[in-house]
Amino acid sequence: MTRDRRPRLLAVADSDSYVKWAAATLGSAGDGWRPELVVLETPLVASPAQQRAALCGSGVPEEAVTRRNLSGLLERLRADPPAAVLLAARGPVVRVLAREVAELHPRPVIVSGLPGIAIPATRKALVYRAQCDLLVLHSHRERREFAALAAEHGDAVTQRFALATLPFLQGGGDERAGHGGTDLVFAAQAVVPRERGDRERVARLLVRAAEAHPERRVVVKLRATAGERQTHDETDAYPDLLAALGVLPPNVVLSTAPMAEALDEAEGLLTVSSTAAIEAVAREIPVLALDTFGVSAEMINLVFAGSGLLGDEDDVVARRFRHAEPRWRIDNYLHSAGDDDWREQLAELVGLRRAGVLPPRASWSRRGGMLRDAWERKQVLGPLDRSPSGVLAGVVGVPLRGVVRTVQRMARARAA
Repeated sequence: MTRDRRPRLLAVADSDSYVKWAAATLGSAGDGWRPELVVLETPLVASPAQQRAALCGSGVPEEAVTRRNLSGLLERLRADPPAAVLLAARGPVVRVLAREVAELHPRPVIVSGLPGIAIPATRKALVYRAQCDLLVLHSHRERREFAALAAEHGDAVTQRFALATLPFLQGGGDERAGHGGTDLVFAAQAVVPRERGDRERVARLLVRAAEAHPERRVVVKLRATAGERQTHDETDAYPDLLAALGVLPPNVVLSTAPMAEALDEAEGLLTVSSTAAIEAVAREIPVLALDTFGVSAEMINLVFAGSGLLGDEDDVVARRFRHAEPRWRIDNYLHSAGDDDWREQLAELVGLRRAGVLPPRASWSRRGGMLRDAWERKQVLGPLDRSPSGVLAGVVGVPLRGVVRTVQRMARARAA
């Protein structure tokens, strides 16, 4: 059997949205790579059902995916370091993993990114990924805003940015785009709106929309079933809020199918700020971005300002969906594929690694040394970290964090 000599690109992901992004990114990397996906066991790890949904349409076969704990992942990396590692996880997890990957010899190229809308750009996103060689972004606007943020902090943040089309948009222009479905698909989110009263308001709105058009379905597209975790913790889940309203119209449907399947039957998509809106726009399916709770960084919907997609509750009930403004599309996630440069930048970095001249990347400077490292690992792994250093970090760190937070609250109170 001929040995596969292509460089290996190993992605590490844990929660549902990051597994979806990692798989789709691997699938879009091209035939020049040997893809491998490790689903890392953390308290937020995707369930097997979420993993299957995330792999749907990605091009990554099941046999290229394994589930490992941190020690198992590190054993795999040390035994056979890949050419590049894609760290597809929340910022605190990336910080812990990048520190471990940076100790490998030869060190792989370390790549990271964000799985959806990343507007507004945040300093935390840069700080957590400071030890990565390349940060993959998905729109001209994201790249512009993150570059400006890095420049604002000068030498404190030095990062290399690359542009990639959101990988699960790659097939957006297929024969099913804009095919004339009849469902109102609501993309539920865990963190927006956050307040229970606001989420109850959305639940009542969905019922009103169903009652206004009893011949057409209102599909509440959920990210998880009961007991499954998500990238962001959810309180006041929509199934519970809808159940509290009593007997629902029969055309209100709960679904955990992949978003691509839900959009196949969509007349239009409703959301507050979900990346699913970009998926719908790419397929010429009209969208309503609900502005009932304002347009702000807190609502994660600043990106929709000027898009032509914002609408109110009356628009939802009347199903007055919109198509995005052409100039907004180009600047926000739907640029030409020819603008993408992440594959070229990744190949360049791998070439530097092969030549032995890949520059080292230091982690973000902070106090605490090895105990701080252990504390950060304990924070992301929780009870899954049974190492002696993790236990010690928990014993020392939890009370110390309480003291620090008390001092911070007192300082804020004095300032007020």
